[in-house]
Amino acid sequence: MNTNRLSPAIEAALNEQMTREASASQIYLAYGSWADANGYGGISNFLFRHAHEERNHMMKILEYILKRGGKVTITAIPAPPSDPTSVNNCFEKVFQHEVDNTTSIYKIVKLSHDQEDWATWNFMQWFVKEQTEEENLAISLLDKIKIAGGENAKDEALYSLDRDLETTPDDARLAQDVTTDNP
Repeated sequence: MNTNRLSPAIEAALNEQMTREASASQIYLAYGSWADANGYGGISNFLFRHAHEERNHMMKILEYILKRGGKVTITAIPAPPSDPTSVNNCFEKVFQHEVDNTTSIYKIVKLSHDQEDWATWNFMQWFVKEQTEEENLAISLLDKIKIAGGENAKDEALYSLDRDLETTPDDARLAQDVTTDNP
């Protein structure tokens, strides 16, 4: 008896997303290593924490596939892109990576909606919210480096930013959570 509750297309899309999350973890590890090698321990710590978070996303998808009776397919992940050239470039790359990941998540949401796979659609809503947080966080990082001077940021500003990111929470506030009492 076949107990797989995932269509072949959704199973394939989820496996692909699982691989994307594993790749994202490697990207954050690479960027964190670059930051550390360049003396930015706080930025490195921040990026390493996000590498761990991306791996957790991968495991969340893996578990979902298994719990729905599907087959998990582990594939090779591509090497991370080239190292950033600056702190500004690092945050630009982080933002673009998150936007690309959001696009991939949305495709799965659309596919699950089109196939009326409401369990997968519901499961993916957590990732939709997570990607909104990730994009907001990346935008916040870009805003901070822009204020610090962007590509022309001075050492003092980068030092301050590095210190701030060492203790910055990994979450970003979402517009849907804002009220007049709690802007």
